[in-house]
Amino acid sequence: MLQTDAYACWVQKDRPPTLTEVARLAGVSLTTASKAMNGRDRISETTRKRVLRAAKKLSYSPNLVAKSLVSGRGSIIGVLLRDPGVHRFAMPIVVGAQSVAEERQFSAMIADARGAVDRLADLAMGLRQRHVDGLLIVGDNQSGSPSITATVKIPCVYVYGPSTNSRDVVHNIDDFAGAASVVGHLVGLGRGRVAHITGPEHATAVQQRVLGITRTLEEHGLRLAGEVAYGPWSQRWARQATLEILSAVPDVDAIACGSDQLAATVLETVVATGRKVPDDVAITGYDNWRVFAEETDPAITTLDMELEHLGTTAVKDLFAMIDGARVGGGTRHHEGTLVVRGSTEPERPRP
Repeated sequence: MLQTDAYACWVQKDRPPTLTEVARLAGVSLTTASKAMNGRDRISETTRKRVLRAAKKLSYSPNLVAKSLVSGRGSIIGVLLRDPGVHRFAMPIVVGAQSVAEERQFSAMIADARGAVDRLADLAMGLRQRHVDGLLIVGDNQSGSPSITATVKIPCVYVYGPSTNSRDVVHNIDDFAGAASVVGHLVGLGRGRVAHITGPEHATAVQQRVLGITRTLEEHGLRLAGEVAYGPWSQRWARQATLEILSAVPDVDAIACGSDQLAATVLETVVATGRKVPDDVAITGYDNWRVFAEETDPAITTLDMELEHLGTTAVKDLFAMIDGARVGGGTRHHEGTLVVRGSTEPERPRP
């Protein structure tokens, strides 16, 4: 059990506390305290929390320089950002990864390729020279990132976008399943004339979402109402595409959008034509970008990709590799969560 405050007061104030003192306060061995502070999995969560509470009470912080000399590690992970155009998606991933790194007393060093994918290997080598223990490569979910694992020769995990090497460890959004969830929701509400407005046809994520939508409709004996409307991630274009769909398919009863940015404009355009949302036309988005999804009237039903969780699970694999564990290669798919709002289901009056 955690010792009394009297012991914490006994620790000399003229020097930093030691791990031995943390172990004594927590009532565990020095080895157990070391495992708890280093995030090892071979102790119980109750013991780990007891040690961390003792460390906090004593204001203990590990000597990272000494730790790196003993372990041969720098206690740093590198984070490579492929494209500044998707920083809005990358930042929650980095936050999730950083939370796990902090638990392990690791820091993160970030480098940005600024869209120049041929710079990834050079940046990775630069980070390796700074003694990072592993790399998290954050892609753009639109196309594959060049594999740099063999070049840098340290543990690498790819997140939010595939690697060009199928043997790499990849954590990515399951856009097929996410889109299927969205359309399954619409069909479950009785919508049978579903149109789709989305981004560029060449984008991998767009292709997977289209597949998820069309196959889910087919499973219910339905087809898309009209052709898929491909275009830029542009609100101006979304307005034009919406008007074209309403003209070509005047009885459309649902429009599934490839992003919340598109969905917000689609909703405004539908309402401007005199139709009601969701009574006449249900509308869905994708991303759960709150600045769009929650600011329309009604708010938009959408697919939350849970990017922070994506970063957390990806970096856990990275730390397992750093610790020498065998982590099988291939892609781990994350489905996300459907967030239902008023654009598909009328909000019920409060009692």
